[in-house]
Amino acid sequence: MESQGVSQEDRIGPATGAISEAERMRDAYLSLIEKCLTGLIYEDRALQAVGNGVYNASIREVGRDWPSMAHTMIGVKRLANLRALCERVIQDEIPGDLIETGVWRGGACIMMRAVLNAYDIRNRRVWVADSFEGVPPPDSEAYPADAESDYHTFSDLAISLEAVRRNFEKYGLLDEQVTFLRGWFRDTLHSAPIEHLAVLRLDGDLYESTTVALRALYDKVSAGGYVIVDDYHVVPGCRKAIHDFLAARHLSPEILEIDGVGVYWQKR
Repeated sequence: MESQGVSQEDRIGPATGAISEAERMRDAYLSLIEKCLTGLIYEDRALQAVGNGVYNASIREVGRDWPSMAHTMIGVKRLANLRALCERVIQDEIPGDLIETGVWRGGACIMMRAVLNAYDIRNRRVWVADSFEGVPPPDSEAYPADAESDYHTFSDLAISLEAVRRNFEKYGLLDEQVTFLRGWFRDTLHSAPIEHLAVLRLDGDLYESTTVALRALYDKVSAGGYVIVDDYHVVPGCRKAIHDFLAARHLSPEILEIDGVGVYWQKR
């Protein structure tokens, strides 16, 4: 398995000769969605909060800036990884829905919905989980690993539910297969009516947000499904939450690199 999961073979299955016209059209559609979501089409500048106010293709590739217009900040490689894993669970018939916990402008979830659209999948949902108010202030007493976090002070991270809905609409992808979970994860995830997940993508920026999501949702990930961790190498509290959870469960999955920031593993 490729660490980034972005090869043509990963996207359309093992090579069996020339690909069909339908497969070419599917790849063209999803590739265009990728370029739009990451800002490669219009090369939008980076926000000053994380970046120098200009567009830099090499930085955008690994998602190390906050775009001023693009609908995701996870960059080219992490978005390609998400696309590939969503395609793979469809091809491998791994049961379950798709979810991201922490969605910002909604770009990764839009990618999930675009994959379902491209494959004409009508029996899976995309769950869009966020406070839509930004990152919560750290609860350093309950979660000491978050004590130094200042993400709650960045207004650029607070994107409203209405804005995210409009972004789905811009791609023609807002429909009954998209469900929004609004609120702090500790209040929404445990009670969410989710039965099975094929892809669980974690992007909560905190130890608390990561561990709450894992406790609520990990057991719902189907065997053969994937867990993706966006902040693994850039938020120490997030990485600690992952390893504390795995240690408590006596789990040792093979954690695979994506781009030096994010990682993922397959649930066996």
